[in-house]
Amino acid sequence: MVQDPKGRGEPGFDKHVFICGHQRAPENPRESCNAKNSLEVIRTLKIMTKKAGLNEVRVQKSGCLDFCDNGISCVIYPEATWYTLDGSQEQLTRILEEHLKNGIIVENALMNISTDSGE
Repeated sequence: MVQDPKGRGEPGFDKHVFICGHQRAPENPRESCNAKNSLEVIRTLKIMTKKAGLNEVRVQKSGCLDFCDNGISCVIYPEATWYTLDGSQEQLTRILEEHLKNGIIVENALMNISTDSGE
């Protein structure tokens, strides 16, 4: 049996945080999360969860989550809660303390998308 470096007896995490790290070519008309410093946000949140002792939370880079135009895209499972991250320490701290530690949704960070097709 493979040994888990974090000491878990079975695979999996209580919470799984995916943050978009997608990078589009500079000439692409659509924005990308990578250009908004998402890789640094991922590193920061990983460090924060480690310091908080949240070994049951996995923070990782994802491919495109398809909402890069809104800001840095993030989804947390198993709740399937979608956030738009601004990368601020204040917002990341709230997500860590409220959502990741206590299961409370950070309402003012929720992703809001328009369903208006502009017609």
